[in-house]
This record gives sequence, structure tokens and C-alpha cells, in this order.
Amino acid sequence: MPQTLDAAAVRTWCSLALDALGRDREEIDAINVYPVADGDTGTNLYLTVESAVQAVEAVFDAHATGTSVPDLPDAVRAMAHGALIGARGNSGTILAQLLRGMAEVLGEDGAGTGAGGVAGAAEDGGDHLARALRRAAQLAREAVAHPVEGTILTVAAAAADAAARTAGDGAGGAGDGAAYGSDAAVHAAYAGARVALDATPGQLAVLGRAGVVDAGGRGLLAVLAALVEAVTGDAPARVAPGARPHDLPAVVESCDTDDSSPGPAFEVIYLLETDEAGIDRLRRRLDALGDSLVVVGGDGLWNVHVHVDDAGAAVEAGVEAGRPYRIRITHFGAAAGHQRERAQRAVVAVVPGEGLAGLCAEAGATTVLARPGEPPASGELVEAIRRAHAHEVVLLPNDAELRHTAAAAAEQARAEGIRVALIPTRAAVQGIAALAVHEPDRRFDEDVVAMTSAAGATRYAELAVAERQSWTMAGICQAGDLLGLIDGDVAVIGTELAATAESVLDRMLSAGGELVTLVLGEDVPDTLADRLERYVRDGHLAVDTVIYRGGRQSVPLLIGVE
Repeated sequence: MPQTLDAAAVRTWCSLALDALGRDREEIDAINVYPVADGDTGTNLYLTVESAVQAVEAVFDAHATGTSVPDLPDAVRAMAHGALIGARGNSGTILAQLLRGMAEVLGEDGAGTGAGGVAGAAEDGGDHLARALRRAAQLAREAVAHPVEGTILTVAAAAADAAARTAGDGAGGAGDGAAYGSDAAVHAAYAGARVALDATPGQLAVLGRAGVVDAGGRGLLAVLAALVEAVTGDAPARVAPGARPHDLPAVVESCDTDDSSPGPAFEVIYLLETDEAGIDRLRRRLDALGDSLVVVGGDGLWNVHVHVDDAGAAVEAGVEAGRPYRIRITHFGAAAGHQRERAQRAVVAVVPGEGLAGLCAEAGATTVLARPGEPPASGELVEAIRRAHAHEVVLLPNDAELRHTAAAAAEQARAEGIRVALIPTRAAVQGIAALAVHEPDRRFDEDVVAMTSAAGATRYAELAVAERQSWTMAGICQAGDLLGLIDGDVAVIGTELAATAESVLDRMLSAGGELVTLVLGEDVPDTLADRLERYVRDGHLAVDTVIYRGGRQSVPLLIGVE
């Protein structure tokens, strides 16, 4: 039965969209050739919508104990926020902005109130939904640095145009009520999107050569089909994801994109807390660094997506603009033109800070950021193994607390046919040592043995701040004391960072060593690194020191001794 688009319908829409993308995920991945042929568009859209579903469910859970239910603005804002923080990949990021645009209109106080503040039955139905789709298409196009036709943007615009034409024609009639108006609008939007999707191979040369429709647009069609079912109760007939009509016009070579030469090596995604001025600066900086730039969000929180050769520079641009977090860096591999076949071998590494994410990514690893207080779940590690897109994967958890999580992820990936070797690295410095000796051209077993040996030969330490008074192996510590932990055990208690670090280095180097690695947190001054480097040089002439900036990490200083 038709219904108005209320909070319950939004909840149903999100759930149906997730189900649809779950069914079509692999098929959408298979037709993913633009902007990067990395076979993950369906997966990225699924994960983006999954985050939106979780946010909407959280709103409903918050009302479960009371007598009230969420209203439409609560539901659509939760949907948009969830999609924003969970957006993955180019298409997922654009979808998050589409949902944000719809939420701006649907979430207006007194749903259906137009710009002049006058509400009416028609505005409450088809007109209101058409206006939401128009705003969604507009915001998404503005978020893309260099929009290209024949993509999800084209399909979104066509859906909005079709809904607007239906509303303009007065479909449903003013006397038929809001539900009928919404019914006509969503059916028109879906039909318009489907026609536009079928035409994408004639608009974008790379699609025409591959004989497929745009993968992002195909995913959006699934989301719109779910909207039709949520509003009307009628599910549109399922579309074959890779189907291409026989009556398409000849492919027109587009001057907007050159897909003949190899593109950037890395995909960089992060959330960023900053203001509009910071985002304007960031757009200019990232646009000069790479391509496929999409920046979505607003109200101080943004999701940034870009393809670059210098992953570290992309992260640094975020640091200069505001506070980046949930940083994800994916190495595309060296396949020409990004027509990426599955690589033979890859490394997946968990890292505790943004600086190390860039360092490891530039060494060829796919990274998973372990945010302070938010260790990655096994599903996140499995997804990273899939993103690495290799037959063989070396997994570096770099945290003793992640050994069971990493083992579960490795087992799941093996069940999917990926050969995974789990090296039980207990700290980021051990992972750095392992990555330094990684050679993808030698036999898998030999590479794993060499990496395991390098990690095992690296003693690790960290300086942490005590949260409370407690007994330790080094005595009683007070809240706020600095703890020097060596191989996981408290060995030194101090009150000053540099002096405590020197005591830890003395203990570690008393057993010998050739190389000291220091990883500094974002608030640690460079003067500390200089002091510790001099301290090592003065006391141990044969020992070298390397220093990295770890960015925002859970402890101020990590130390490794090889």
C-alpha cells in the first residue's frame, strides 16, 4: 500500500537498499571500470549504506524505551550522517552526498514546507520528493572536482529531472493526497534513472569499450528501486547489472577524461573536521595533487576522497586544513591504466597513526588505521584484505591485542580463496621492520619467513600516560605518570617524557642493537626527537636512528630496536 515518506519509510528504504546492494554487490563490482577498474564499487556502496542503516537503527533504538517515535528529520539526518562517516570509495562518497542533499530537504522543519514557508498537499508528496532529489543531484555534482557525464552524477540528475517533470505535470492531482504524489514521483525517478543508466556506455568511452553500464549509476538504481518499494510497496523488476542495450548510439570519445594512461597509485580517504575556509584550501591542494577528488559533507565534518601518487602529501594536506581521522589508504598496484588484475602478493598493515599510514602505503601496503580507543574489527581487516586485491596477502596486525581479531579475519579471507599469512607483530615498529624486508618477487614462504624474522628481531617499547594509580612491575605509578613499557611490560616510571625515553633506550640497548626507530605522536615536539637521536649517537656510536611522525596515535612515543 502507498505511504507517506515518514521515518518508518526511511528505515525501510535503508534496509531494502542494503539488501539490494548485498544481492548485487559482486555483479556491480564486476562491471566497475571507471574511474578505476578495481572491482569494488558494489562493495563500497554496500558498506556506505550499511553505515547509514546502523545510524538510522540507532535513532530508533534511542526511542525504543519511550512512547515517542523518531520523526522524519531525525531519520533522514541520521541516514545522511551515517553514510557520511562510513562512505567508501568514489561512488560511496558521492552516494553519501546524494543522501545528504535529500536529507536537507526532507528534514526541513514542518516537512513539506517550501522556501517561502508555505506547505501544501502537493509539496508534501511528489513536489517535496522531487525537490529533495534535485538538491541531492546538485550537491553531489558540486562535490566532484571535475564532473564527468555517463557516471552516477548523470543518473542522479536524470532521476531528479524525471521526478520534477512528474510533479510539474500534477501527477496524482492535488486531491489525491501526499501518498499518491510520492508514489508517482519515485516511480518517475526510477524510470528516468534507468533510461539514463542504459545510456552511460554512449557517454563515457571506457564504458563503451567494456560493454557495460556505469557501476556507480547501477548501484544508485538499486537504491532508488528500494525507495520505490519503501514508498509504494511495489518492487521494480530487477535489472541485470552488466546488461547493455543493443540500440545504443556509437560511443563518443569524451574529452573530459583520459583513461589511456596509468593513473595515480593510491586512493586516500579520510574524515576531516574543519570549516568551509579549510575545505576550500584543501580542494585546491588536492586537486593539484591527483584526480577523482570528491569532498562531501558540511557543518564542520567532511569526507575526503582522492586518487594520488603521493599519499603522504594528501594526508598532510588534511592535517593543514583541520583534523583528519579514519584515514584509509589503498595502493592500486602498477597495472597500466588501472585495468587492474589481481596482484600476486600484497601486505595489509594495521597502523596507529596517520603518518605511519602514509609511510606504509608508500611502501606498497594496504593500511587499516587503528584509532585511539577504536581497534579495527575483523570485518574491517577482511575488507582491507579484499581491497589489497591479491592472491597472497601478508597480514601485520601490529598490536598484541589484535591477534584473535586478525586470526579471525585471516581465516575468513582464506575461506574466500585468498592465501593469507598472519605475522603476529605486536607493535607498529615490528611491522615497519617486516615491511622493510618485504620482497614480492620471491617465493611466498620465503618472504613470510624473512618478514617474520625481521619483526621478531625488533624489540618494541612505548611511552604511555598512566590513567590511574596501580601496581606495575616497576613499582607503584600514579595517575599522570609516564610509563615506559618494553615488550608490553612496564619497565620505567617517570614524570618527564625525554628522561623516561632515555631510560627506556638504555635498557633496550644494553642488550645490543643496530637501529633505533622512533615514532612520534602529533603533540610531541621535534626537539625531543633531536635530543633522543643525540643521546643514542653519544652513547652508542654504531647505532643508527630513524624518526617518523606517527600523527594522532594512542601514545606519545613508540620505540623499536633492531
